[in-house]
Amino acid sequence: MLTSLFSSNTPPTTEHDASQPFVVLTHGLHQNALYMEFLAKKLQIKGFHPFKFDYDSLGETLDQHSDNLNNWLEKNHDPNIAINMVGHSLGGLMIRDFIARYSQWKIGRCVTLGTPHIGSIKAKYIKDLIPPLIGKSYEKSLDGNIAPLKEGVCMGVIAGNVPNNFSQVVLMYHEYQANLTLDEREHDGAVFVYETQLPNAADHITLPVSHMEMLVDDSVAYQTAYFLKYGKFER
Repeated sequence: MLTSLFSSNTPPTTEHDASQPFVVLTHGLHQNALYMEFLAKKLQIKGFHPFKFDYDSLGETLDQHSDNLNNWLEKNHDPNIAINMVGHSLGGLMIRDFIARYSQWKIGRCVTLGTPHIGSIKAKYIKDLIPPLIGKSYEKSLDGNIAPLKEGVCMGVIAGNVPNNFSQVVLMYHEYQANLTLDEREHDGAVFVYETQLPNAADHITLPVSHMEMLVDDSVAYQTAYFLKYGKFER
């Protein structure tokens, strides 16, 4: 079993088999690398070589996360091997920032899970009401002010539309305040489906899962692996 599957930001103890596509997994806000373990295991079963990247989602900025990932890759990764990337929520924005700022790396395919690509209204409410709960993750990140996806990058977007957690009250309040249409009200308890839209994404799919269920859902893992292999989701 590869040690990179279980320990955060630790170099693998075995040589990377080029037949196993390398995948960097990035977690979301208020999480750590262990949250990506289920998905990492599923991807390994599908023939991928997963690495769970850990970062301080509250204490550091988005560009610092990208800098730290770049530093790790410079020490541990062969630049001739393509890097596939999968990010949950804030982790998807980190992927976009990393790709925009570190063009020397060969990027394969990428998938984001519940990532608010145009910004997060829930994050804005939290920043205004309880700033410590959002930390440094809002500016040039969850506020939507992030570099556009680099041309030629194949990125798939997975959204959820099952709002089964208590935190959805913030989104329900916004639905009323903004007088959203029925279609615009779809969300996963943390992120509206319309917030996950990315103009130049290769594909977008909405699955019946909540924001956190994405991390342990078989259909999400299946669609993620499918996109990484074929550049589209299975319909």
